[in-house]
Amino acid sequence: MHRRLPTLIAGMLLAGVPAAAHHSFSAYYFEEQSVTITGAVQEFVYRSPHAIVMVNAPDADGRTRTYAAEFASPNRLAREGITKDTLKPGDQVVVTGSPGRTASEYKIHLKSIQRPSDGWSWGGGRRRR
Repeated sequence: MHRRLPTLIAGMLLAGVPAAAHHSFSAYYFEEQSVTITGAVQEFVYRSPHAIVMVNAPDADGRTRTYAAEFASPNRLAREGITKDTLKPGDQVVVTGSPGRTASEYKIHLKSIQRPSDGWSWGGGRRRR
């Protein structure tokens, strides 16, 4: 048993790694609330674990802020036909989602996104256009 103890301990430690790598959205966002911002895409960061849409939009006081809208994983987005080239800098978008728990971070858990210029939209796994 003593010879197997290090292996057992290592296995137990590694078993917890995937669970710790993914977070609970409710720990970082007010999931029961909803906000909508309208602005220009600054950058579309298409990487794991979640893609991020950086959007320049006015805050409640009218000052332009850069919001980080946390999207789905690239694997899920790819299955839904969304690639790294779907959103480009300068695209005008409307993002709706749950606000971050720390207001000064300007984060949103993205629930839906629209690009009015061509009618493209995505909402919780339902891509339209």
